[in-house]
Amino acid sequence: MSIATYEEVLDLPNHPEKVLIDVRGPEELAETGKIPTSINIPLEKVKQAFGPETTTEEFAKLYGIPKPELDHYLILSCRTGRRSQMALEAIAELGYRNARNYKGSWTEWAAKQGK
Repeated sequence: MSIATYEEVLDLPNHPEKVLIDVRGPEELAETGKIPTSINIPLEKVKQAFGPETTTEEFAKLYGIPKPELDHYLILSCRTGRRSQMALEAIAELGYRNARNYKGSWTEWAAKQGK
């Protein structure tokens, strides 16, 4: 597992095959905003969402996209990179092997975007 950069996240609109997951709570997103293209799966729901008990259809109903396959390119973010690292470790235990942590997360994004 490796690190995603600001430049890679900035280029996500050109790569619909990559999925950006923000693991902050909905109330935090409401206060700060979100990175474009990101979907919100709060940290406490990550293991269940990506676990085998959640079907593709259930995932799509909850999060608006089909459930990613184990080799899907995923980027995880939060506010400072700590919770996204925890989420990365959780999904790695479930077999996801192509995920990255955007360590700069919202803090870096907002600073570089002037928000």
